Amino acid sequence: MASDLKPAYLITGSDRPKVARAVRRLRERMGADAAEILNAGESSGEEAVAASNALGLFGDGARLVVVEEADRWKAADVKAVAEYLAAPAPGTVLALVGEGIKSDAALAKACAKAGEVLRYEAPRKRDLPGWVAEQFARRSAHADADACRALAELVGDDLDALVVEVEKLATWAGGETIDARDVELLAVPRAEASVFALTDAWGRRDVAGVLRACDSLLERSSRELTGIAGLLASHVGKVRACQALATEGVRPRDAAGRLKMHPFAAEKAFAHAASFSVEELRAATVRLAALDAALKGRSRLSGELELERALIDVTRADREPAAAPA
Repeated sequence: MASDLKPAYLITGSDRPKVARAVRRLRERMGADAAEILNAGESSGEEAVAASNALGLFGDGARLVVVEEADRWKAADVKAVAEYLAAPAPGTVLALVGEGIKSDAALAKACAKAGEVLRYEAPRKRDLPGWVAEQFARRSAHADADACRALAELVGDDLDALVVEVEKLATWAGGETIDARDVELLAVPRAEASVFALTDAWGRRDVAGVLRACDSLLERSSRELTGIAGLLASHVGKVRACQALATEGVRPRDAAGRLKMHPFAAEKAFAHAASFSVEELRAATVRLAALDAALKGRSRLSGELELERALIDVTRADREPAAAPA
C-alpha cells in the first residue's frame, strides 16, 4: 500500500539495475500518474521542495517526486531539502536517486532521519556469478553455476549489459536449464572479454569453435591479428604454469593468488591443462611465437591465413604441430 511508504527515500549505490528496480517499484506503488520526475542537473533543491509541497496540496492521493542524479546537488540544494525533510508535506514521497552518496553525507543523514536510505552496491568481480544467478531467479529462470560464471566472464562487470543478456537467455530457455554452452552461443560478449570464447574452445580442443571465436573477435573488436595471437599465447603461458602447479598438488584457488588470476580463470586454466601434455603446451608456445614473427613480416602468406593455420596447429589433437613457416 502507498500509505505504508515513508516521506523520503535516498536510493543510491553502484548497482544500477537494482537502483532502477527500486525506483520502478516506488512508481508502481504510487501509480503511473502520481509521479513527477526531476533531474538535479536541471532542478535545484528549492525546486524539488516546491514540487513536493505543491503536490502535497492536491489532497487527491499520495504523490511521488523523484529527483535523479541527486549526487550533483551543491550544499545549498542539500540544505533546502534537509530543511523540508524536517517537516515533509503529507501525502508526498520524495525519492532522491544518486550514485556514490556516502552514509555520512548530509543528504543521507537527512533522508535516514525522515525516511530510509536504500543502498545497492555492485558486487565484487568474484561475486558476479552469484549476482547473475540472482537475476535469473528473479525472472523465474534457472542457469547452472557454469553458465553464470561463463556469462560473468563474457560480459564482465557491466551490470546493465548483464541484465540484457540474462533477460534474453531467460526468454530463450523457456523454462529449461541454461548451461555454459547456451551462454557461449547466445550471449554477446564485450570486446575485452570475448577472448574467453577463443580460449575455452582451445581448451576443449575444438578447432571449429576456435576458428569461429577468432572470427567473432575480429568482427566485434578492434583487435589486430597480432593482438589475438598474443592473447592466446598469454593464455597458453598461464595454462603451462597451472599445469606445473597441478603436478605439485596446488589447488586452482590457491594457484589463483600465486598467479594473480581470477579464481574462475584459474579453474578454467587447470581444466585446460588437463587436455594437453607438457610437450603439447611447449610446442604450442613455440608455434605461437613463430606466428608472432610471421605476422610481423616473416611470412609471405596473409596474416589471416597464418593465424588460421596456427590456431589449427595448437588446437588439434590428432597430429603433431606443423613446422613453423620459413
